[in-house]
Parts: sequence; C-alpha cells; structure tokens
Amino acid sequence: MHVAVTGASGLIGSWLVPHLTTGGHTVTRLVRREPRADDEVQWDAEAGRLDPAALEGTDAVIHLAGEPIGEHRWTPQHKERVRDSRVVSTRALAAALAGLDNGPHTLVCASGIHYYGEGGDAALDEATGPGSGFLSSVVQDWEAAADPARAAGVRVVHLRTGIVQDPTGGALKRMLPLFKLGLGGRLGSGRQWWSWISRHDVLGLYHHALTTESLHGPVNATAPNPVTNAEYTRVLGQVLDRPTLLPVPKLGPKLLLGPEMAEELLFTSAKVHPTVAEKSGYAFRHAELEPALRELLARPEH
Repeated sequence: MHVAVTGASGLIGSWLVPHLTTGGHTVTRLVRREPRADDEVQWDAEAGRLDPAALEGTDAVIHLAGEPIGEHRWTPQHKERVRDSRVVSTRALAAALAGLDNGPHTLVCASGIHYYGEGGDAALDEATGPGSGFLSSVVQDWEAAADPARAAGVRVVHLRTGIVQDPTGGALKRMLPLFKLGLGGRLGSGRQWWSWISRHDVLGLYHHALTTESLHGPVNATAPNPVTNAEYTRVLGQVLDRPTLLPVPKLGPKLLLGPEMAEELLFTSAKVHPTVAEKSGYAFRHAELEPALRELLARPEH
C-alpha cells in the first residue's frame, strides 16, 4: 500500500514508518517544515491547510499528529493547543479526503482511552459512552472531526490508545529513573486501573487497522489485561528487582502538574478492554504486563 502519515517524527510515528516500509509499503510523510526528501509533503496542520493533491495516489492515511498532552502544564493556552492540534488537523484531512474522487479509501486516526473518563472498576469497551473532563471532551471532538471523510465513504478507524509501554518514550521512560533507584511507588491509593499496551502491539494494531477492511469506528488499543496502578508498580519493581515501598500521595503530583492534569493523567481509573480488536482477529503479542516489560527492558527472569 501507499500510505500517507502525519506525525511521523513523534513517538509512535518514528516506530511506525520503518515498520511499514520494511513491510513493503510506500510511505509519504506529511510534515510541517519545508520538505527535505522526496517522500515528504508539506502541510499546515495548525491552520488546517492541506493541498488535496498531496494525497492523490495514496491508498490510506494514518493521522498521528497532535500536541503532546503530558509534557507541559495545562495552562489555558496549552489546553487550546492540545485540542486544536488534533481537531483542526483532523478536520483538514477529512475535508481533503472527502473532496477527492480517487483518493485514499482508509483513514486511521490516533485517539485515546481518555474518551471514557473516570470509569472506576467498571469494564469499558467500544460500546461504552463518553465520560467527562477535559481530555474526554478533546477525544470526542477529535473523533467527530473525521465525520466529513466518513460521510464521503472513507473507512475511518479511531485507535483509542492506552498507556504505551516503551523505555524510549512516554510514561515508562519518565518512571524508570525513580524505579531503578528503588524510589518508585503506587500513586495515591493505587486502585485506579491503568490500561496499558506494548509498543509492539501499538504497531501491530495500526497495521491491523490499515489492512482489515471490516474495521471502522473506535478500536481500543489496549492489552486484554489491564492492571491497577498498585499492580503495575509491583510488577515494574519486580522486573527491575527494586523495592516499591514508597507510595506517592496525591498532593505531590497535583502540586507539580496542577490538580486537573494530575487527576486526568495519573489518578483516573479506566479499565478498558480491546473487544473490537479481539473480535476482528487481532492476536496480542503482549497480553500480560510482566512478560511485556521483561522483553521491553531486556530483563529476563532469573
């Protein structure tokens, strides 16, 4: 296939583009700067400007672009960037696709399990309605922004991704230094559910969404066995052979990140299940947390 990819330099994009090209696919990168290679095309994601001709001759688009949600405090200005970077760019892509007679037939959009908001101990899947909070509202608007493409007959898939496990980026990279020093611990009560997924299964599910014609709409990109934060803490400590005896009271992260950001990113409970992915035949490489972390961190059992 010939696939156009936005956000190719981000965490997932930097894994996904080589994954696709080594699998025999052709990739065109949509970039915000001046193109530096033949496989790059410029677009203005912030202003929502894209020449539809850039998508001529491609079979599918994978849309990963978006302002990181966990790298800066949530000022009103940053929250606006988080929302606009997703909604405006998705709307521009969807409009471009809708206006093409012979354009891509598939749009796979990044999304997030923040859609579900606070779920407590309830099992959540794609049939569950939206929650509340800033991130839930962002995801709802983000997914709705693809409606013009959907209405034009494009197959649209939203991969609602959980907490990605990889030592080179994301939450695990930020936690590793403390845990390696034996200073890691559960967050608050530790009873909040964390729905995680390994880097390998993120790549697998993007490829699955790209090539499985029966898939459309939301697809939870989470491992089949979510864990509580307390269990996650115990397993990571066990894999690293380090103690995890120092709980982190809610007050610390709330002072550091701000109450809203800390609550939504660290203390919200979401017990998410990948019902659609499993029913569509996707086989998870990492269904359990400990084997996933041991492989990712190169920590075999003694």
